[in-house]
This record gives sequence, C-alpha cells and structure tokens, in this order.
Amino acid sequence: MKAQMQKGFTLIELMIVVAIIGILAAIAIPQYQNYIAKSQVSRVMSETGSLRTAVETCMMEGNSTSCHLGWTVSNLLAGQSDEGGLETGQTGLEVSIEDNTAEIVATFGQSASTAIVDKTLTWSRDENGEWICDTTVEDKFKPAGCQGETETDA
Repeated sequence: MKAQMQKGFTLIELMIVVAIIGILAAIAIPQYQNYIAKSQVSRVMSETGSLRTAVETCMMEGNSTSCHLGWTVSNLLAGQSDEGGLETGQTGLEVSIEDNTAEIVATFGQSASTAIVDKTLTWSRDENGEWICDTTVEDKFKPAGCQGETETDA
C-alpha cells in the first residue's frame, strides 16, 4: 500500500507562521511610528528653517512688523495663534523680530504624530546673526542640527 502524499499545511504549521507574523508586527509598528515622528520633526525643521532667509531680509530692510514671509501652510502645525509677531497665516507658527534678534516658533498639531503634538521647534537668532535650533520633543525624535545650544569653551 502506498503512503499518501501530504497536501497543504498542517494546523500547527499555520499557527507558527501566524505567531511569527504577530511578533514581527509587535516590533515593527512602534519602530515605524517613531520613524514617522522623527521624519515629521525633520520636515518642520526644514520648513521653518527656510523662513530664516525671509526673516533676515525683513531685518535688513528694517521691516519687523509687516514683512511678507511667503509661508506655505503646513498640515503638521497647529495650536497657538500667531498673535504678537509677523502675520504668518497659520496657527501654530509665530515669527517675531526684535532689535537685532529673531525667533521662529512652530507648534506641532493637526496631522502630526501623537508623540509630538503640542511640542515646539524653535529657531532663535542671536545678535551676532547665528541661528540655533531647539525643540521640546524627546531626544529620540530630535533631528541632527536641532539639538539646542551647544556649550563651547571660551
């Protein structure tokens, strides 16, 4: 009598495959969410960083209250109003120019990852014309170049 050939998979083999996929998903999904949050912080850093040139131009022209920045609305920003500074046309973005200093403050909201909602990213210009990026997001989401003020030996 001939032995019958097995056709298909046994139940235990299918259960093992499902368990492996479940374990991979449990590891991959949180890592992907962290990646998304970090990429969103990098995107806002780039978007608001481009405003530095417009702010510098406004400062050189002596126009610190009614300067047109040319800002395109971002779906990652929301929250605070833009009162007290230049008109940006977007909530969650404040630009202020005083004397020889400036500050660009972006507040995460709207479509931003829940891990960074209500956190801020700030570009600050000192009197020497040096721009420094700082953010209130967790260290694991901070992009290169936005680690805050670095201490230097005098």
